[in-house]
Parts: sequence; C-alpha cells; structure tokens
Amino acid sequence: MTQPQTVSISSARPLSMVNRVDSIDILRALTMILMIFVNDLWSLTNIPAWLEHVPGGVDGIGLADVVFPAFLFIVGMSLPFAVNARRQKGDSDSVLVGHVLMRTVALLVMGVFLVNGESIDEAATGLPRLIWNVLACGCFILLWNAYPRTANKWAVLAPKLVAISILISLAMVYRGENGSRFAPHWWGILGLIGWSYLGAALVTVFARNRLVILGAAWVGFALLSMLDAAHVLPEAISIIPSAISGGTLVGLTMGGVVISTLFQQYRQQGDNKRMTLIFTGISILLIALSVYTRTFWGLSKLAATPAWLFLCSAFTILAFTAIYWLVDVNGKAHWFNRIKPAGTDTLLCYLIPYFAYAFTTLLNLHLPGVLLTGGVGLLKSILFALLCVWITGRLNKVGVRLKL
Repeated sequence: MTQPQTVSISSARPLSMVNRVDSIDILRALTMILMIFVNDLWSLTNIPAWLEHVPGGVDGIGLADVVFPAFLFIVGMSLPFAVNARRQKGDSDSVLVGHVLMRTVALLVMGVFLVNGESIDEAATGLPRLIWNVLACGCFILLWNAYPRTANKWAVLAPKLVAISILISLAMVYRGENGSRFAPHWWGILGLIGWSYLGAALVTVFARNRLVILGAAWVGFALLSMLDAAHVLPEAISIIPSAISGGTLVGLTMGGVVISTLFQQYRQQGDNKRMTLIFTGISILLIALSVYTRTFWGLSKLAATPAWLFLCSAFTILAFTAIYWLVDVNGKAHWFNRIKPAGTDTLLCYLIPYFAYAFTTLLNLHLPGVLLTGGVGLLKSILFALLCVWITGRLNKVGVRLKL
C-alpha cells in the first residue's frame, strides 16, 4: 500500500519532473487514518450506525463503505506520476510491466496470508490468530523494507530469506475452519488493491499519458461493472479474477488515473480555477450516474455496485480538490505534518494495528467499558489511529520503511 512517488507540476516543468504533490500524500494519509479508525469500530458499542459498514443485501452506504474505494482512487492518482518518473529515469515498458507484476504479487501474498488468519483454526494450526498475524506482518516488513543502499548484501538477503522460510512454514502448518488448507479463500483488502493496481497500472503504462485512452479504459471498466451487476457477463470471463472482471474496483483506480492526468495538465497550465470547475462538473455527473444506476442495482459496497463506484469516485474527487486548494495552493501542508507518515509509508501504517492488537491481548490489557462506548469510544478509536501513525513515523526514523 505504499504509493509511488508523486510529482508536483508547475507551468515551467515537464510532466515527468519528480517532486511531490502534498495534497495527494495528505489525502492518502487522511484516508489511511479513517481506515484504521473504521477497522477499530468492532471494539466499540453504542455508536452511530452510519459510521459502520452497511450489511450485505442492504441498499445504502456508511462512512466505512467509502474509505476503501477512496484508497483505490488514490492508488490510481499516484500511478501516472510514478510511471512518468520511472520513464524519466530510462525504464522501458518491459521494465515497468515487470515492476507492476512484482508489486502485484507482493500485495496478493500479503492479502492471502492475512485472509487465512481470519479463519484460522488455532488448535489445529498450533498458533493463535494474533501470533499468526504478527509473524506474517513481521515477515512482510523483513521482505519489503527499504534497506539502505550502503548495507552489506548479506545483511539484506539474510532477513529476507528468514522471512520467506517463515511464511512457507506458516502456509504448510496452516489449518482453517473445517480442516481447510492455506489458500486464497478471498484476496483480502491488500489483495483486492493488488488486482486493481494491476489492471489500472498496465493501462497507464501503455496509454502513455493519452487521456483519450485512459478515459476509454475507465468507461470500459464502468460498463463491466454494470454488466456484472446485471449478471450478463459470459461464463468464459470467470477465468479473470473477479476483482478485475467485475469492473468496479479497477474502475475506481482508473478514475484516479484519469483525474491525476487531468490534474497534471491543468497544473502545468497554472489554471486551478478551470481545473476546479471541471472536477466539480465531473463529480456532479458521477453523482447523477450513481443516483440513476442505484435504481437498477442498488448502492452497496459488498455487492460492488456501479452506484458505489460512481458515488465514491465523486466523493474522492471533491475531497482531493478541497485539500489541493488548502495545501498546495494556500500552502497549509504544515498543518498535516504529524500525519504525513500515513501518506508516505501507508503499508507500514496499515500493518501496525495487527501488532497493537496482539500486544494488548498478550499482555491481557483491557480498557474499561466507559472508554469503549459511544462518543468516548469513538475518541479512543481516533486516538488509536493517530497512535499508529506516530509509531509509523518513529519506525521510519530508525530505518523501517516499506517499499514495494
């Protein structure tokens, strides 16, 4: 979930010049904080229903249902910057595709391990679920840490070999519910991000910043989403992972690619007002599409309906536009300095709660009920998310930084 390096475009610089767009990092950071927050709501009681996921089969949306799609959209926003930056360094299309495939495999591996942890039979496996998660996440860090370039090659290779050995051992001893073996029962959040990233990244590489092709790809995935919702896709398409063939998830990521490419063009021209009008108009159109398609297939995250795709894309565009004006135009990036680690090392930040839950359980630490109820409980979950960001920043300072 660490994102490619982003680019700040001014009217005097080509699109591939590498800097950072603070608003993208900050939007990603805020989204990750929200993700940790909503993932911690299970620990609370007596909280508003609109904060949580809407149950399956129900037409509606809660705060928790907009966080994941926002993250997918931001993944797409980073893609054109990353591809342009690598091309500027001389990477060919084949090298870029290889990098995309390696990153996808890494996300799928992490997703599958964490998914298996959800349904583990602790007695049959011989490991508590929390220990399984800690071992797996620890291995992810050893494998994909950004080791110093000056480090001895054996000092880098040794921990990676240890991590691979532990992961293989975990997969071999794993037993799940009803005696099931280690397998991709579903891909998990990280795996779904991986498939969505793969689809959108390949389009981005070969489109070469051609907005017509990128826009056509987004339309294609949006149509796939509608065809999937209508259950009219041919059976042969089932050989493609549903995260891609369903259209919705890649559609969210491709939406980010399209908006990011438009953003670069308007930023280069220095025309923030026109960009804002265009982005607002696109958002209104997407909301209208959401309202219209909802009448056919409902609004549901779990069903990944077209209305969910359109509405969450609109929300993310509007959020980005507001943050861009605050941060990049009006120079308020320093307001968000304390949460930046969640935007620059997002994957590590995502993994921190797994360690935190295991730590509190092993030490038998329990908060009093008053801190887990209502508004006080919500404050606790917000502070927990901020604590995870702080820990991420501390780990970055001592050399722990994940990079796929």
